[in-house]
Amino acid sequence: MAEYFLSWSGGVDSTATGILAVLHKEPLTAMVYSRVMFDKDIPADLPEHDNFINKVAIPWFNQHGVAVEVVQSKKNFVDDFFYHKKGARSKNCGKYSGFPMVGKRVCEIKTPLKVDPIREFLRKHPKCIQYIGYAADEETRLSQLKENEISLLQKYDVTHKGAQKLCAEHGLLSPYYQYSKRGGCFFCPNAQDEQLRYIYRYHPDLWRKMLELQKEPNIVRPGKFKIDEGLYEINARFELEGEQLNLFEEMEMLEGLE
Repeated sequence: MAEYFLSWSGGVDSTATGILAVLHKEPLTAMVYSRVMFDKDIPADLPEHDNFINKVAIPWFNQHGVAVEVVQSKKNFVDDFFYHKKGARSKNCGKYSGFPMVGKRVCEIKTPLKVDPIREFLRKHPKCIQYIGYAADEETRLSQLKENEISLLQKYDVTHKGAQKLCAEHGLLSPYYQYSKRGGCFFCPNAQDEQLRYIYRYHPDLWRKMLELQKEPNIVRPGKFKIDEGLYEINARFELEGEQLNLFEEMEMLEGLE
């Protein structure tokens, strides 16, 4: 009997795929979630998304008869990537890797920390069929599907926007969509200001951990997080924004007293 697996991230496309499988009684042996870690104790996802995965989404799918397999690499970002020392063949020999390079099409840590555990799982099921969360309006990606890959979003004509609506209707829209169009690791240098600002304001403990890493001098790009800006420079901008907001609030209050 054929096995069907869905690689699930908690994002709208993969979550909507799982919902469609439930609604249309499509065969689904299990959903596979790869948990990425910042260090040995802290998940790479923000607490809101981690809580959504474990306390909202997994119970929902379990209640609807869908098993969720959680896989996790033995490696984590801080110990096995940031503090990975470059070898003799590298022009940066002896330096730590530091934060991932900005702008790369495929993140440097995605394969070892997220993809490899899923591949290891799927190797144990060599003849399985995989559901891939490509939306009906992603023609290029859909054209690249392999023989053993199926897009339920394509089958039921659900676009990316429609996937988000479907998730919201079933209470399965991750809270990170309230402040960002995309999820991902909280320490990602490709993150937009809106995402970094959210961490700065609402997760100061995680922000401090990022700043502590930025202090390390022996890294490939010392003092840099984005292409031409470090976390301390970003932190200064956010602090200034806060001061400006406080000034505006005081001015409004004074105007109200006149």
